[in-house]
Amino acid sequence: MLGGWLIRSVAVLMLFVWASDIGLGAGFFIAMYVVYIVGSSMNDIAGQMSGPVLTNDPRQRPVVQVWATIYAYFVPAIFSIISTVVFLPRHGNEFTVEMLSETAITYVACSFVFQILACVGVSRIDKPESFMHLSDKLAKAEVSVRDMWSLLTRNGPFQRYLVSGASDKLAQVVRSQAVISTLMWGILLGNMQLGSVLSLVAILPGILFAIFGARYNGKHGSKAATVTWAWISMILASLLTVFCLVVDMGSVLSSLPLAIVFFVVYLLMNGASMVVTVASGAMRADIIDYELDRSGKYLPAAVTATYNLIDQIISSLGATLALGAVALVGFTTVMPQPTDSPTTSILLMTLLLFFGLPILGWACTLFAMHGYQLTRTEMIEVQKRVADKKAELQAAEPATAAS
Repeated sequence: MLGGWLIRSVAVLMLFVWASDIGLGAGFFIAMYVVYIVGSSMNDIAGQMSGPVLTNDPRQRPVVQVWATIYAYFVPAIFSIISTVVFLPRHGNEFTVEMLSETAITYVACSFVFQILACVGVSRIDKPESFMHLSDKLAKAEVSVRDMWSLLTRNGPFQRYLVSGASDKLAQVVRSQAVISTLMWGILLGNMQLGSVLSLVAILPGILFAIFGARYNGKHGSKAATVTWAWISMILASLLTVFCLVVDMGSVLSSLPLAIVFFVVYLLMNGASMVVTVASGAMRADIIDYELDRSGKYLPAAVTATYNLIDQIISSLGATLALGAVALVGFTTVMPQPTDSPTTSILLMTLLLFFGLPILGWACTLFAMHGYQLTRTEMIEVQKRVADKKAELQAAEPATAAS
Protein backbone atom coordinates (compact mmCIF):
# COMPACT_ATOMS: atom_id res chain seq x y z
CA MET A 1 0.00 0.00 0.00
CA LEU A 2 2.77 2.45 0.88
CA GLY A 3 4.67 1.74 -2.34
CA GLY A 4 1.57 2.39 -4.39
CA TRP A 5 0.79 5.56 -2.46
CA LEU A 6 4.30 6.92 -3.08
CA ILE A 7 4.20 6.26 -6.84
CA ARG A 8 0.72 7.72 -7.17
CA SER A 9 1.60 10.81 -5.15
CA VAL A 10 4.72 11.54 -7.22
CA ALA A 11 2.64 11.32 -10.40
CA VAL A 12 0.01 13.71 -9.01
CA LEU A 13 2.62 16.24 -7.92
CA MET A 14 4.35 16.05 -11.30
CA LEU A 15 1.07 16.63 -13.14
CA PHE A 16 -0.34 19.44 -11.01
CA VAL A 17 2.60 21.06 -9.17
CA TRP A 18 6.14 20.45 -10.39
CA ALA A 19 5.57 20.34 -14.17
CA SER A 20 2.04 21.63 -14.65
CA ASP A 21 2.78 24.82 -16.60
CA ILE A 22 6.06 24.26 -18.46
CA GLY A 23 4.50 23.01 -21.71
CA LEU A 24 5.66 19.38 -21.83
CA GLY A 25 2.57 18.40 -23.82
CA ALA A 26 0.24 15.44 -24.10
CA GLY A 27 3.04 12.87 -24.16
CA PHE A 28 4.18 13.89 -20.68
CA PHE A 29 0.61 13.84 -19.41
CA ILE A 30 0.04 10.32 -20.75
CA ALA A 31 3.33 9.07 -19.27
CA MET A 32 2.57 10.51 -15.84
CA TYR A 33 -0.96 9.19 -15.97
CA VAL A 34 0.39 5.69 -16.65
CA VAL A 35 2.68 6.06 -13.63
CA TYR A 36 -0.33 7.19 -11.60
CA ILE A 37 -2.32 4.12 -12.70
CA VAL A 38 0.54 1.79 -11.70
CA GLY A 39 0.73 3.28 -8.21
CA SER A 40 -3.02 3.43 -7.87
CA SER A 41 -3.36 -0.24 -8.84
CA MET A 42 -0.71 -1.33 -6.33
CA ASN A 43 -2.37 0.65 -3.57
CA ASP A 44 -5.95 -0.32 -4.34
CA ILE A 45 -5.35 -4.04 -4.86
CA ALA A 46 -3.69 -4.33 -1.47
CA GLY A 47 -6.29 -2.17 0.25
CA GLN A 48 -9.42 -3.69 -1.27
CA MET A 49 -8.51 -7.26 -0.29
CA SER A 50 -8.43 -6.40 3.41
CA GLY A 51 -12.24 -6.40 3.76
CA PRO A 52 -12.84 -10.00 2.62
CA VAL A 53 -9.95 -11.20 4.80
CA LEU A 54 -11.24 -9.45 7.92
CA THR A 55 -14.26 -11.76 8.24
CA ASN A 56 -15.94 -14.62 6.36
CA ASP A 57 -19.26 -14.27 8.19
CA PRO A 58 -21.98 -13.43 5.59
CA ARG A 59 -23.79 -11.40 8.27
CA GLN A 60 -20.73 -9.32 9.17
CA ARG A 61 -19.50 -8.65 5.65
CA PRO A 62 -22.28 -6.17 4.77
CA VAL A 63 -21.48 -4.30 7.99
CA VAL A 64 -17.79 -4.09 7.05
CA GLN A 65 -18.86 -2.82 3.64
CA VAL A 66 -21.11 -0.20 5.26
CA TRP A 67 -18.11 1.43 6.92
CA ALA A 68 -16.09 1.14 3.71
CA THR A 69 -18.92 2.76 1.76
CA ILE A 70 -19.38 5.54 4.33
CA TYR A 71 -15.67 6.28 4.12
CA ALA A 72 -15.74 6.18 0.32
CA TYR A 73 -18.59 8.71 0.24
CA PHE A 74 -17.73 10.89 3.22
CA VAL A 75 -14.02 11.54 2.65
CA PRO A 76 -14.28 12.46 -1.06
CA ALA A 77 -17.26 14.68 -0.25
CA ILE A 78 -15.25 16.53 2.38
CA PHE A 79 -12.34 17.10 0.03
CA SER A 80 -14.64 18.05 -2.82
CA ILE A 81 -16.11 20.75 -0.59
CA ILE A 82 -12.62 21.93 0.33
CA SER A 83 -11.67 22.30 -3.33
CA THR A 84 -14.90 23.96 -4.53
CA VAL A 85 -15.82 26.03 -1.47
CA VAL A 86 -12.33 27.02 -0.28
CA PHE A 87 -9.83 26.72 -3.14
CA LEU A 88 -12.04 27.51 -6.16
CA PRO A 89 -13.39 30.89 -4.94
CA ARG A 90 -9.87 31.84 -3.91
CA HIS A 91 -8.83 31.63 -7.58
CA GLY A 92 -11.70 33.52 -9.21
CA ASN A 93 -14.08 30.53 -9.34
CA GLU A 94 -12.04 29.03 -12.20
CA PHE A 95 -9.96 25.84 -12.46
CA THR A 96 -6.55 27.48 -12.85
CA VAL A 97 -3.08 25.92 -12.56
CA GLU A 98 -2.58 27.55 -9.18
CA MET A 99 -5.94 26.26 -7.89
CA LEU A 100 -5.21 22.68 -9.00
CA SER A 101 -1.68 22.82 -7.55
CA GLU A 102 -2.95 23.92 -4.15
CA THR A 103 -5.59 21.19 -4.23
CA ALA A 104 -3.07 18.49 -5.20
CA ILE A 105 -0.63 19.35 -2.41
CA THR A 106 -3.42 19.29 0.17
CA TYR A 107 -4.78 15.96 -1.08
CA VAL A 108 -1.37 14.26 -1.11
CA ALA A 109 -0.53 15.40 2.42
CA CYS A 110 -3.85 14.27 3.84
CA SER A 111 -3.78 10.97 1.94
CA PHE A 112 -0.48 10.11 3.64
CA VAL A 113 -2.15 10.36 7.05
CA PHE A 114 -4.99 8.10 5.91
CA GLN A 115 -2.48 5.66 4.43
CA ILE A 116 -0.66 5.28 7.74
CA LEU A 117 -3.99 4.61 9.44
CA ALA A 118 -4.74 1.94 6.82
CA CYS A 119 -1.42 0.20 7.52
CA VAL A 120 -2.18 0.17 11.23
CA GLY A 121 -5.67 -1.16 10.55
CA VAL A 122 -4.57 -4.21 8.53
CA SER A 123 -1.62 -5.15 10.75
CA ARG A 124 -3.63 -7.76 12.69
CA ILE A 125 -4.59 -9.78 9.59
CA ASP A 126 -1.47 -9.15 7.51
CA LYS A 127 -0.07 -12.65 8.12
CA PRO A 128 0.58 -15.65 5.82
CA GLU A 129 -1.95 -17.83 7.64
CA SER A 130 -4.72 -15.40 6.65
CA PHE A 131 -4.25 -16.43 3.01
CA MET A 132 -4.17 -20.23 3.25
CA HIS A 133 -5.49 -22.48 0.48
CA LEU A 134 -7.46 -25.67 0.98
CA SER A 135 -5.78 -27.73 -1.71
CA ASP A 136 -2.17 -27.32 -0.52
CA LYS A 137 -0.38 -27.39 2.80
CA LEU A 138 -1.87 -24.88 5.17
CA ALA A 139 1.41 -22.96 5.45
CA LYS A 140 1.54 -22.21 1.70
CA ALA A 141 -0.26 -19.32 0.03
CA GLU A 142 1.33 -19.17 -3.43
CA VAL A 143 -0.86 -18.23 -6.39
CA SER A 144 0.01 -19.38 -9.91
CA VAL A 145 -1.01 -18.00 -13.29
CA ARG A 146 -3.01 -21.19 -13.76
CA ASP A 147 -4.99 -20.43 -10.58
CA MET A 148 -5.80 -16.93 -11.81
CA TRP A 149 -6.78 -18.17 -15.27
CA SER A 150 -9.11 -20.74 -13.72
CA LEU A 151 -10.73 -17.97 -11.67
CA LEU A 152 -11.36 -15.86 -14.77
CA THR A 153 -12.63 -18.63 -17.05
CA ARG A 154 -14.49 -21.01 -14.72
CA ASN A 155 -15.96 -18.84 -11.99
CA GLY A 156 -19.32 -17.83 -13.47
CA PRO A 157 -20.48 -15.64 -10.55
CA PHE A 158 -17.21 -13.69 -10.81
CA GLN A 159 -17.77 -13.04 -14.51
CA ARG A 160 -21.28 -11.75 -13.86
CA TYR A 161 -20.01 -9.62 -11.00
CA LEU A 162 -17.44 -8.01 -13.30
CA VAL A 163 -20.15 -7.11 -15.83
CA SER A 164 -22.24 -5.57 -13.08
CA GLY A 165 -19.29 -3.73 -11.55
CA ALA A 166 -18.01 -2.38 -14.87
CA SER A 167 -21.36 -0.92 -15.92
CA ASP A 168 -22.00 0.69 -12.54
CA LYS A 169 -18.46 2.04 -12.36
CA LEU A 170 -18.66 3.68 -15.80
CA ALA A 171 -21.83 5.53 -14.83
CA GLN A 172 -20.38 6.55 -11.47
CA VAL A 173 -17.09 7.77 -12.95
CA VAL A 174 -18.71 9.84 -15.69
CA ARG A 175 -21.19 11.47 -13.31
CA SER A 176 -18.42 12.31 -10.82
CA GLN A 177 -16.21 14.08 -13.38
CA ALA A 178 -15.64 17.73 -12.47
CA VAL A 179 -16.67 18.80 -15.96
CA ILE A 180 -20.06 17.08 -15.60
CA SER A 181 -20.56 18.56 -12.14
CA THR A 182 -19.87 21.97 -13.67
CA LEU A 183 -22.58 21.38 -16.28
CA MET A 184 -25.15 20.20 -13.75
CA TRP A 185 -24.59 22.38 -10.71
CA GLY A 186 -22.79 25.39 -12.15
CA ILE A 187 -24.48 26.00 -15.51
CA LEU A 188 -27.95 24.41 -15.25
CA LEU A 189 -28.73 25.06 -11.58
CA GLY A 190 -26.55 28.15 -11.26
CA ASN A 191 -24.70 27.30 -8.04
CA MET A 192 -21.40 25.43 -8.39
CA GLN A 193 -20.81 25.15 -4.66
CA LEU A 194 -24.25 23.56 -4.18
CA GLY A 195 -23.12 20.24 -5.63
CA SER A 196 -20.33 19.85 -3.10
CA VAL A 197 -22.51 20.94 -0.18
CA LEU A 198 -25.26 18.57 -1.29
CA SER A 199 -22.75 15.72 -1.44
CA LEU A 200 -21.95 16.32 2.21
CA VAL A 201 -25.62 16.71 3.16
CA ALA A 202 -26.34 13.40 1.41
CA ILE A 203 -23.92 11.58 3.72
CA LEU A 204 -26.34 11.33 6.67
CA PRO A 205 -29.30 9.80 4.79
CA GLY A 206 -26.76 7.78 2.82
CA ILE A 207 -25.41 6.30 6.07
CA LEU A 208 -28.94 5.42 7.16
CA PHE A 209 -29.55 3.74 3.80
CA ALA A 210 -26.23 1.90 4.06
CA ILE A 211 -27.05 0.60 7.55
CA PHE A 212 -30.49 -0.50 6.40
CA GLY A 213 -28.91 -1.99 3.28
CA ALA A 214 -26.45 -4.00 5.37
CA ARG A 215 -29.32 -5.45 7.41
CA TYR A 216 -31.25 -6.18 4.22
CA ASN A 217 -28.15 -7.78 2.70
CA GLY A 218 -27.50 -9.92 5.75
CA LYS A 219 -31.11 -11.12 5.73
CA HIS A 220 -31.67 -11.64 2.00
CA GLY A 221 -28.16 -11.97 0.53
CA SER A 222 -26.09 -9.84 -1.84
CA LYS A 223 -27.93 -10.86 -5.00
CA ALA A 224 -31.39 -9.99 -3.66
CA ALA A 225 -30.14 -6.68 -2.27
CA THR A 226 -28.47 -5.76 -5.57
CA VAL A 227 -31.53 -6.58 -7.69
CA THR A 228 -34.05 -4.86 -5.41
CA TRP A 229 -32.13 -1.63 -4.94
CA ALA A 230 -30.93 -1.42 -8.53
CA TRP A 231 -34.60 -1.35 -9.55
CA ILE A 232 -35.35 1.35 -6.98
CA SER A 233 -32.35 3.41 -8.14
CA MET A 234 -33.45 3.14 -11.78
CA ILE A 235 -36.96 4.32 -10.98
CA LEU A 236 -35.77 7.32 -8.95
CA ALA A 237 -33.22 8.34 -11.61
CA SER A 238 -35.94 8.13 -14.28
CA LEU A 239 -38.22 10.36 -12.22
CA LEU A 240 -35.44 12.94 -11.84
CA THR A 241 -34.77 12.89 -15.57
CA VAL A 242 -38.43 13.58 -16.36
CA PHE A 243 -38.52 16.29 -13.70
CA CYS A 244 -35.50 18.08 -15.19
CA LEU A 245 -36.99 17.90 -18.68
CA VAL A 246 -40.36 19.29 -17.60
CA VAL A 247 -39.29 22.17 -15.34
CA ASP A 248 -36.98 25.10 -15.99
CA MET A 249 -33.71 24.05 -14.33
CA GLY A 250 -32.74 27.67 -13.75
CA SER A 251 -35.82 28.22 -11.57
CA VAL A 252 -35.38 25.17 -9.31
CA LEU A 253 -33.33 26.96 -6.66
CA SER A 254 -35.65 29.96 -6.60
CA SER A 255 -38.79 27.85 -6.08
CA LEU A 256 -39.10 26.10 -2.71
CA PRO A 257 -41.51 23.35 -3.92
CA LEU A 258 -39.33 22.53 -6.94
CA ALA A 259 -36.18 22.56 -4.85
CA ILE A 260 -37.74 20.22 -2.25
CA VAL A 261 -38.89 17.75 -4.91
CA PHE A 262 -35.51 17.74 -6.67
CA PHE A 263 -33.38 17.38 -3.55
CA VAL A 264 -35.60 14.78 -1.84
CA VAL A 265 -35.66 12.50 -4.90
CA TYR A 266 -31.94 13.09 -5.49
CA LEU A 267 -31.09 12.14 -1.90
CA LEU A 268 -33.29 9.05 -2.13
CA MET A 269 -31.55 8.02 -5.35
CA ASN A 270 -28.12 8.47 -3.75
CA GLY A 271 -29.24 6.40 -0.76
CA ALA A 272 -30.59 3.60 -2.93
CA SER A 273 -27.41 3.50 -5.01
CA MET A 274 -25.38 3.32 -1.79
CA VAL A 275 -27.22 0.11 -0.88
CA VAL A 276 -26.18 -1.31 -4.26
CA THR A 277 -22.59 -0.34 -3.48
CA VAL A 278 -22.74 -2.06 -0.08
CA ALA A 279 -24.13 -5.20 -1.71
CA SER A 280 -21.39 -5.10 -4.35
CA GLY A 281 -18.61 -5.13 -1.76
CA ALA A 282 -20.20 -8.01 0.13
CA MET A 283 -20.68 -9.85 -3.16
CA ARG A 284 -16.96 -9.59 -3.93
CA ALA A 285 -16.19 -11.27 -0.63
CA ASP A 286 -18.76 -13.99 -1.37
CA ILE A 287 -17.03 -14.70 -4.67
CA ILE A 288 -13.66 -15.13 -2.93
CA ASP A 289 -15.16 -17.75 -0.62
CA TYR A 290 -16.97 -19.43 -3.51
CA GLU A 291 -13.66 -19.76 -5.35
CA LEU A 292 -12.08 -21.23 -2.22
CA ASP A 293 -14.86 -23.82 -2.13
CA ARG A 294 -14.75 -24.43 -5.89
CA SER A 295 -11.01 -24.77 -6.46
CA GLY A 296 -9.46 -24.88 -3.01
CA LYS A 297 -7.59 -21.63 -3.74
CA TYR A 298 -7.94 -18.52 -1.61
CA LEU A 299 -7.52 -15.68 -4.12
CA PRO A 300 -8.54 -12.32 -2.60
CA ALA A 301 -5.68 -10.54 -4.37
CA ALA A 302 -6.54 -12.06 -7.76
CA VAL A 303 -10.21 -11.09 -7.40
CA THR A 304 -9.45 -7.53 -6.28
CA ALA A 305 -6.67 -7.15 -8.88
CA THR A 306 -9.02 -8.14 -11.72
CA TYR A 307 -11.71 -5.82 -10.43
CA ASN A 308 -9.14 -3.04 -10.00
CA LEU A 309 -7.86 -3.48 -13.56
CA ILE A 310 -11.37 -3.08 -14.93
CA ASP A 311 -11.92 -0.19 -12.52
CA GLN A 312 -8.86 1.63 -13.87
CA ILE A 313 -9.84 1.01 -17.49
CA ILE A 314 -13.36 2.23 -16.83
CA SER A 315 -12.07 5.28 -14.96
CA SER A 316 -9.92 6.25 -17.91
CA LEU A 317 -12.75 5.58 -20.34
CA GLY A 318 -15.14 7.58 -18.16
CA ALA A 319 -12.93 10.67 -18.25
CA THR A 320 -12.54 10.35 -22.02
CA LEU A 321 -16.27 9.86 -22.48
CA ALA A 322 -17.09 12.90 -20.36
CA LEU A 323 -14.67 15.16 -22.23
CA GLY A 324 -15.87 13.86 -25.60
CA ALA A 325 -19.47 14.48 -24.60
CA VAL A 326 -18.90 18.11 -23.59
CA ALA A 327 -17.00 18.63 -26.85
CA LEU A 328 -20.17 17.61 -28.70
CA VAL A 329 -22.05 20.51 -27.09
CA GLY A 330 -19.47 23.11 -28.06
CA PHE A 331 -16.64 22.94 -25.51
CA THR A 332 -13.85 21.99 -27.91
CA THR A 333 -11.15 24.49 -26.92
CA VAL A 334 -12.05 25.44 -23.33
CA MET A 335 -13.54 23.65 -20.35
CA PRO A 336 -17.09 24.49 -19.20
CA GLN A 337 -17.15 27.18 -16.54
CA PRO A 338 -19.89 27.84 -13.94
CA THR A 339 -20.46 31.26 -15.52
CA ASP A 340 -21.45 29.81 -18.95
CA SER A 341 -25.05 30.16 -20.15
CA PRO A 342 -27.30 27.06 -20.26
CA THR A 343 -28.54 25.74 -23.61
CA THR A 344 -30.85 22.92 -24.68
CA SER A 345 -27.91 20.83 -25.90
CA ILE A 346 -26.13 21.26 -22.54
CA LEU A 347 -29.32 20.23 -20.72
CA LEU A 348 -29.84 17.07 -22.78
CA MET A 349 -26.19 16.02 -22.62
CA THR A 350 -26.01 16.64 -18.89
CA LEU A 351 -29.13 14.57 -18.20
CA LEU A 352 -27.81 11.80 -20.43
CA LEU A 353 -24.53 11.61 -18.51
CA PHE A 354 -25.81 12.44 -15.03
CA PHE A 355 -28.89 10.19 -14.99
CA GLY A 356 -29.00 8.26 -18.27
CA LEU A 357 -25.70 6.41 -17.87
CA PRO A 358 -26.47 5.33 -14.28
CA ILE A 359 -29.83 3.98 -15.48
CA LEU A 360 -28.01 2.00 -18.17
CA GLY A 361 -25.51 0.76 -15.58
CA TRP A 362 -28.24 -0.50 -13.26
CA ALA A 363 -29.98 -2.17 -16.21
CA CYS A 364 -26.75 -4.03 -17.03
CA THR A 365 -26.48 -5.04 -13.37
CA LEU A 366 -29.98 -6.53 -13.44
CA PHE A 367 -29.11 -8.43 -16.62
CA ALA A 368 -25.91 -9.81 -15.06
CA MET A 369 -27.68 -10.84 -11.86
CA HIS A 370 -30.25 -12.88 -13.79
CA GLY A 371 -28.04 -15.99 -13.72
CA TYR A 372 -26.03 -15.20 -10.57
CA GLN A 373 -26.21 -18.30 -8.36
CA LEU A 374 -24.71 -17.14 -5.04
CA THR A 375 -27.90 -16.51 -3.12
CA ARG A 376 -27.94 -16.24 0.66
CA THR A 377 -28.90 -19.92 0.96
CA GLU A 378 -26.09 -21.01 -1.34
CA MET A 379 -23.52 -18.90 0.53
CA ILE A 380 -24.48 -20.56 3.82
CA GLU A 381 -23.75 -23.91 2.19
CA VAL A 382 -20.46 -22.59 0.78
CA GLN A 383 -19.33 -21.49 4.24
CA LYS A 384 -20.24 -24.87 5.71
CA ARG A 385 -18.25 -26.72 3.04
CA VAL A 386 -15.22 -24.44 3.49
CA ALA A 387 -15.33 -24.91 7.28
CA ASP A 388 -15.52 -28.68 6.89
CA LYS A 389 -12.56 -28.76 4.47
CA LYS A 390 -10.46 -26.58 6.78
CA ALA A 391 -11.26 -28.84 9.72
CA GLU A 392 -10.23 -31.91 7.72
CA LEU A 393 -6.92 -30.33 6.68
CA GLN A 394 -6.13 -29.16 10.21
CA ALA A 395 -6.86 -32.64 11.55
CA ALA A 396 -4.71 -34.27 8.87
CA GLU A 397 -1.64 -32.06 9.37
CA PRO A 398 -0.79 -33.18 12.95
CA ALA A 399 -1.15 -36.80 11.85
CA THR A 400 1.18 -36.21 8.89
CA ALA A 401 3.72 -34.44 11.09
CA ALA A 402 3.65 -37.30 13.65
CA SER A 403 4.25 -39.96 10.99
